[in-house]
Amino acid sequence: MMNAITIREVAALAGVSVATASRVLSGNPATSPTSRARVASAAAELDFRPNAQARALRGARTNALGLLVSDVRNPFFADLAHTVEQAANLHGYVTLLGNANERADQQDRYLDTLISRRVDGIILAPVGEGSDSIRSLIAREIPTVFVDRTIAGMDLPSVTTDGTTGIRQAVEHLAAAGHTRIGYISGPQASSTGRDRFAAFTRCVTENGLSADPSLVYFGDYQAASGSAGVHALLGLREPPTALIVADSLMAVGAIASLHDRGVLLGVDLAMVAFDDVEWFALLNPALSVISHSVADMGRTAVDLLLQVIDGGTPASVVLPSELIVRASSAPAGTPGTPPRPPTPPAAPPAPTASHNSVRTH
Repeated sequence: MMNAITIREVAALAGVSVATASRVLSGNPATSPTSRARVASAAAELDFRPNAQARALRGARTNALGLLVSDVRNPFFADLAHTVEQAANLHGYVTLLGNANERADQQDRYLDTLISRRVDGIILAPVGEGSDSIRSLIAREIPTVFVDRTIAGMDLPSVTTDGTTGIRQAVEHLAAAGHTRIGYISGPQASSTGRDRFAAFTRCVTENGLSADPSLVYFGDYQAASGSAGVHALLGLREPPTALIVADSLMAVGAIASLHDRGVLLGVDLAMVAFDDVEWFALLNPALSVISHSVADMGRTAVDLLLQVIDGGTPASVVLPSELIVRASSAPAGTPGTPPRPPTPPAAPPAPTASHNSVRTH
């Protein structure tokens, strides 16, 4: 006669949740000694025998990977998602994409969904400094790789960028053009990239003897609106910066829009460098100088690391290089050290009767 006892009955007798009973019975170490003892005792008393077929089904691969990016509107993460999807497809996997929108609560909802869908592994650009859902990935031993960002104290394989080299090159390039007051629109300090890039900027400013005025730094949130707000704050200073470094592409989009609205000419009134080399930045007029790192290499490497983890490997983390690409937006076209000129007032409408007629450069 087949055993009709279910795991729900075991959990009820042990006084634990079904999820806890399942973890204990599958040998997951992320359970307390008390829970393990209770579940073992209840299973023995009920003569519970796990369904081998169901257990095998749970262990089967789904050939699906989860990718959770911080903000899909960010051109960098849009390019990353495309690269990951293509690389995964070459290995026979489909990719389920989630968008955290730079919010930890939204991130956790997507993670819980990916866990319930039993994806074979997850590539995650984490938001914030860790959450219960991320810790659950580790406790459940779901293959996971961090991409672009990491979380201190969570020992997972990762692929990130060493932004220090590119930022140093940018600061030295602007200093050589005569800029002594460089503004910086930073990412949030709750993210590893925000902290690391800000630390590199402040260190390089000091090393080059430039102004370390704290009012020259505006802390954004990696979204376009904070790039615009940063421009408003920095150009509103009594002594505004003559050059600007923006810590990511989406904030750079907001900054450029705000500068355009103010009539500030890049490369003439204000020099500017942005982190991330989005393809169309080179098509702007003037073309935007950038701190470049390979999103294609990052995406392919993330997939490669994750597949190694899925196969039981323990790959080492990878750190990719960055470099400055100088274009017209930071070329010394104007007179360095002079503040941006005030916005150009709109022209008066015409009268009705009038006629109208190791650093690379690109």
